[in-house]
Formats: sequence, C-alpha cells, structure tokens
Amino acid sequence: MTDTPWTQLEKHQPQSLIDLFKSDKDRVEKMTIQLSGLRFDLSKTHLDSIVVGQFEKLAADMELDGLKAALFAGAAINVTEGRAAEHPAERGNGDANSVAHARALQDRMRGLVEAIDAGFMGDIQHILHIGIGGSALGPKLLVDALGRDGARYDVKVVSNVDGAALTEAVTNMDPHKTIIAVASKTFTTTETLLNATSAMEWMREGGVADPYAQFVALTAYPDKAIEWGIDESRILPFNEAVGGRYSLWCSIGFPVALGLGWSVYAELLKGADAMDRHFRDAPMLENAPTMAAFSDLYYAQTKSCQTRAVFAYDDRLRLLPDYLQQLEMESNGKSVTADGVPLGRNSAPVTWGGAGTDAQHAVFQLLHQGTHLIPVEFIASKTPGHDFDTAHHETLLVNCFAQGAALMAGQQSDDLAHNYVGNRPSTTILLDDVTPSTVGALIAFYEHRTFVNAALLGINPFDQFGVELGKQIAKSITDNRPSGFDPSTTALIEAALGEI
Repeated sequence: MTDTPWTQLEKHQPQSLIDLFKSDKDRVEKMTIQLSGLRFDLSKTHLDSIVVGQFEKLAADMELDGLKAALFAGAAINVTEGRAAEHPAERGNGDANSVAHARALQDRMRGLVEAIDAGFMGDIQHILHIGIGGSALGPKLLVDALGRDGARYDVKVVSNVDGAALTEAVTNMDPHKTIIAVASKTFTTTETLLNATSAMEWMREGGVADPYAQFVALTAYPDKAIEWGIDESRILPFNEAVGGRYSLWCSIGFPVALGLGWSVYAELLKGADAMDRHFRDAPMLENAPTMAAFSDLYYAQTKSCQTRAVFAYDDRLRLLPDYLQQLEMESNGKSVTADGVPLGRNSAPVTWGGAGTDAQHAVFQLLHQGTHLIPVEFIASKTPGHDFDTAHHETLLVNCFAQGAALMAGQQSDDLAHNYVGNRPSTTILLDDVTPSTVGALIAFYEHRTFVNAALLGINPFDQFGVELGKQIAKSITDNRPSGFDPSTTALIEAALGEI
C-alpha cells in the first residue's frame, strides 16, 4: 500500500486526551487561537504533533494554499458549474472588480433601506422575508441572534411551503404596513414563489390596492423578478457567483440591513472580513478554520465518526446548528471528487445539535455513554444577552464547560451503569459577546472550515446537484404524470392526492 498522509493517520494512535495534557503543560496555549473577539479551544481534541504534521503534508499534496489563493482571486474554483465562489468579495476580499461590484450593489441596498426609512413605501412596520435554504437560513439566524434588542421593524422569515408557516408569520401583521422580500437566486424556486403568490393574495384580501408596490426582490436574475411583476426600483441584485448558502452577505441579507439597521449589517461584514484575512494570511498552525478542519477530518476519516454535534450555550445562537446543517452537508455531502471520480472515503459527517442546557437533558446521555464516538462543539458567550440575575449566565457557562470536561475525563466505576469511558473529544468556541462583528466572524470561520474540509478531500463544496432529483420527481407528479413510480410511492400519491 502506498504510504500517504491518510495511511499514516490511520495507523497512528494518539495518547488519550488526559495524557496529551499531562505530556505537554503548554497544550492549552498551543491549541487555542484568539482573534476578532473569539477564542477557539481545540485542546480537547486528539490533534497531536504527528496528526497535525500529516495533515500539513496532506494540505501540501492537495494544494490547499493554491486553492485558497484561487478562492480569493475570484478564479473559477466551482469547476462543475464553471464559475467562481465570490462570497468573500462581498466582505471586501477578492477580485478587485468583484469587490467593486459588490460594494455598488450594497450601496444600492443601503439606498433602498434609507428610502424605506424615509417613507418611500409608506408606513412600514413589518418585514416578511420569503425564501428557502440559503435564502432563508442566514437571515433567520441573524435576525434571531442580533434582533432581540433594538429591532427597528418586526421581521418574520418564512421558508416552509406548508401554508401553516405562512399563516403563523402573518397573523399579527398589517398587510398595509408590510414589506414582502422575496429571496430567490434564480427567481424560479417553486416553494418560494408559491409562498410569495399566497402572500400577495393575503395582501389583496387585506385591502391592499397594489400589492406589488410592497414587494422587494432579492435575486441574481433581475429579469425574472421583473417578469414576475416587481418593479426594477425594488429589485436588489447580487452576483451569480455567490452561492445560496453563502449569500447572507449580499442582498439576501436585506431583512437584516432594514430590520436591524445598516450599522448592524456593516459590522457583520467587518467581522467576516477580519476572519477572511485571518484565514488567508495566518500560518497553518495558527489558522482557526484550518486547524478545526484538521480535527473534523481526523474523526470523520480515521475514526469513522458519522456525525458531528454542535451545541450553542447561548439562546441567541440557538439557530446556528440549523444553519450549519446546510452549510456543511450541502457543501461536502458528496460521493465524487471535483475530478468526477468516486471519493473512496467518508464524506462530510452529519451535522446536528441544539441549545444548551436543554440538550443536556435530551441527548447527552448518548454522548457520554453511548457506543457512538461523536465529536462535540460547544459555543458560548462571555457576556449574557439579558439583564436577569447573573446566576443564569454563570449556570449556563458552568454547564457548558463541565460537559466538555466530563466528556474528556469520564469516570471509572465497577458499576457499569455508572461508568463513563471518557476520552471523548470536544472543541469550545467562546465569544466575547454575541455582536454583529463576532457573529460575522463566526459564520465566516465555518465557511472557511467547510472549504478546507472540501479541499483536503478533493471535492467541490460549491455545487449541490444532490438536491435536484427529488425536485424533478415532485415536478413530474405535479405535472400530472404520476406513473412509473415504485408501488409504495404510487399508493401514497393515490391515498393523499387521489387523481391529480
């Protein structure tokens, strides 16, 4: 067998976590990276000098530095679709022309925000943002995380095509005082346009004479939005080379810029810009996204860990696991390389998680004593998001840190029911506070971490053909051609829908 970094990693058996700390009194300092109001502690992982050294060799073999340079240069690194991935340009890091174009479109968005504030679209109190996937998950996360204090408008995000979701969103909205933002990169997304059509009907039933006058389109295809009926003055375009799950930095972030204020949106971009520059310039062993990706790959590839758990010990970040599910699994859930050959090893693990301390009383039993090895990530803030007794935040943080310590140390007992094997890995990300800047840096960290995972596996993280097959089959059913399916699917169609 050819001796490769992968084979060396698979043969190597690191010390236990406890012994790694005993053998290196400086481990915490060496395995902690601090920047932009965030502290990344990777010391409770099994990354040792041998593991990291092999990943450095792998990074050289897979030309990670060259791929990073191509990303920031605006080269066509999305090889299957023949285009760049230019979300960093939205933050000011990329091809000069793309950066200038992004700034011009941001100025356009800022102009519309200021016009709405000045009454251009009437007395507005509510924003209904309609999208799905990357067109909804980012705005929803940001509004929930950053909009709890001082939101300027009531903002709701709807993605589910189930009409019950739309009903709930508009229940307390006045249609005369509502802006509806329709977010779709292609402006052809079936679920989004169906929700938008129903929202327009809600406006008409509410007595709005010209509903189109209260619609804003967020899209990379303005002509499609104009064809749908939205006036050009209320269309906010963005670069086609910005992928959906990376699009909160462009006009898809409109509900954040309008609902929370332009200053919030600008600070979000600044935080991401700082992480971009760190990822681009920091040495490999001091590079937070790169080292985190080394840890991800070590467990997914050499220990066959099929899942990765993320727990936010701050209610403001409770939607982060949902956001990361799409970012990580849609990007890296691939079975072929960028060259179109079988991957030949595990792809991305399943990302899941929840909010602490709730999760401790639901899933941590399996994490501590189950048979699955699951790397865990804890995210917390030094500063609370409330004015209640400080005991609340102290209890929250104590529980967060205790869980990581317990996973590592375990507890030996003659009674097997009370035996904890320990040596279970975790990382902790500690924010100074949940602010637009730190959240921007945090999300950019996860984007670049996902990119490094992809680069070292040799896959393209910027396409997502796997989501299309189900859509095609759904369309064939809708188009009155419910034939050729398996007996179970045919029976379900007939039982629920009858003759279409």
